[in-house]
Amino acid sequence: KFGFAIANGDAERAVAAAMAAPNIDLRGLHVHLGSPIFEIEPYEQASDVMCAFAAQMGDTHGFSFVEYSPGGGFALAYTREQHAPAIAEYAERVARSMERALAEHRLDQPSLHIEPGRSLIGRAMVAVYTVGARKEIPGVRTYVSVDGGMADNIRPAMYGSGYEAVPVDRPLDEPTETVTVAGKYCESGDILVRDAELPRLEAGELVALPASGGYNLAMSSNYNMALRPPVVAVREGESRLLQRRETVEDLVARDVR
Repeated sequence: KFGFAIANGDAERAVAAAMAAPNIDLRGLHVHLGSPIFEIEPYEQASDVMCAFAAQMGDTHGFSFVEYSPGGGFALAYTREQHAPAIAEYAERVARSMERALAEHRLDQPSLHIEPGRSLIGRAMVAVYTVGARKEIPGVRTYVSVDGGMADNIRPAMYGSGYEAVPVDRPLDEPTETVTVAGKYCESGDILVRDAELPRLEAGELVALPASGGYNLAMSSNYNMALRPPVVAVREGESRLLQRRETVEDLVARDVR
């Protein structure tokens, strides 16, 4: 649904309109492939598509683009089963494919932009929850509830995204059971991790979900009048508050009395 289609002529019409608009400085082309993308081949294909279109616009309209972006969406491994290419591999192959496409279509060297997004920020943050109630349903599953959920991480409920759960104080303990880590909200889909292999967790323990920097806070909400958690930076054993915890006063601050 993003951008202008090349096949039906929308992209060329958009270029022509931008060239004719006095308040628009048209500089380059940007591709939105999707996210997350665990293969590099789509970026290589995008390089060729961009350069072919740029050459066509040069021939038809006499316009030369000076900036190219094959987009973002670089993948991040959220679970043990996922394997994402290293950022260095993304960079090398994207740059190489752009060089080939530019040479093939006889285009000048542009400025190349990339958008690493979650592949950088996702791994920089860890969500930490406190374990609350435990509910065992014989023959079905065991729920371990935590003091967060879909209001601070909607991705599992919305996309079915997978995460790993790790006991903060004993991350190397062997798993002894399979549980579902559930949120506290009144939605049956409020699940953070399904079928997590964990040691038995007790109320009051802390459990962490790594790789929580990609979109968790950006997509967070006050559903059920939930208060967003604080954000704390940790470096070399020192912590610093970046965002304070929300208060009830924050929730009602925009209400007109």
